[in-house]
Amino acid sequence: MATLSDANFEAALRAIETEDASNEEKAEMLMEMAMGIQQKPKSAKQIEDAIELYKRALEICPEPAILLRARIKARQATAFQQLPNGNHQTLFTAQDLFNEALPTFKQHELKEEAAETELNLGLVTQSLAQNGMGRLTDAIQHYHNALRVFTKDDYPQDFAVLHNNLAIAYLSMPMTDERGKMREALAVQSFEEVLKVINIIDHPSEYAMINNNLGNALQYASTSHALANNIRAIEAYDEALKVRNPRDTPMEYANTIANKANVLRNLPDDAEDLSKGNRENLKQAFTLYEEARSIFKHFGQMEGVAQISETLKEISQELGQANSAGNSFAN
Repeated sequence: MATLSDANFEAALRAIETEDASNEEKAEMLMEMAMGIQQKPKSAKQIEDAIELYKRALEICPEPAILLRARIKARQATAFQQLPNGNHQTLFTAQDLFNEALPTFKQHELKEEAAETELNLGLVTQSLAQNGMGRLTDAIQHYHNALRVFTKDDYPQDFAVLHNNLAIAYLSMPMTDERGKMREALAVQSFEEVLKVINIIDHPSEYAMINNNLGNALQYASTSHALANNIRAIEAYDEALKVRNPRDTPMEYANTIANKANVLRNLPDDAEDLSKGNRENLKQAFTLYEEARSIFKHFGQMEGVAQISETLKEISQELGQANSAGNSFAN
C-alpha cells in the first residue's frame, strides 16, 4: 500500500492529478495513500493529511460509485477517531460518516465491512457516552451486531476487542437495580470470553490487563456469592501478576497488587471456618499495600499514596484490635 511517510504531501497530490486514470481510480488511489499514512503516523499532522486526502477522494469520486464512496467515508471516519487532539465534535463527525457508510455495506452484503463499521460505531458511541453525549445501550447494540460476524473461531482478535469493550460498557452503566446485577454478570462473562482467545504467550500485556479487569469485576460485583467471587478475583490477579512486575511494568504492577490487597482485606483466612477471622490475609494485604504505595510515591501518584496510607492506618487498627501484637504493623 502506498505511503506518504517520506514524500511531500502536495507533490503526491499533483502526481495523482496528472495520472492518466479515471476519477474513480484516482479516488481509490487517494484513499490508499491516506490508509498508508494511518498505518504508522508520525504526528497529528499526518492524520490531518489523511483526512484531507479522504476529503479530496470524495470530491472527485463519481456519485454512482456507491461502494467506493462508502469505503472512503468509513476510512475517513477512522482517521477522525485517530486524531490525538480530537474532541467530541470529531467523534460526532466520525459517527456520521460511519452511519452513512453502513447501509451500503449491508446492501452489498459485505458482512465483514459492516461488522467492522458496527465495531467502530460502538467505540465512538461509547466515547461520547463517557461525556454524556451518547448512550451506552447504543454502543452495546453495535458491539452485539458486530459479534454476529466476528465470532470466536473466525475472528478471534476482533472477538476479543468486542467483548472487552462490552464488559467496560456494562460496568460503566448505573448499578442501581436488578438489571445492574445482570450487567455485572455479563461483564464478568465478557472478560472470560476474551480469555478464551488470548493467552499469556502470544498476548502477555492483554492477558494481564483482562485478568486485572476480570478481578475487579468479580471483586465489586453485587452478588450473594461474594466469597466465591473474591477467591476467583485473587486467581485472576495472580494470573495478571505472571506478566506484571515492578521492573518492567511498575505502575500496572502496583495497581494489580493494590487490587489484590483490596480483596485480601475482606477474605477470611479459612473459607471453611470463618470463625478463624482474616488476620493472615490482613497482614498480606498490608504488605502489598506498602509495596504499591512505594511505587506510587516513586512515580508521583500522590492521590494513590494518600488513599493507601489511610487504608494502612485502618488495617493497623484492625490488626491491633485482633491482637495487641498488631502494633508491630503500625504505619
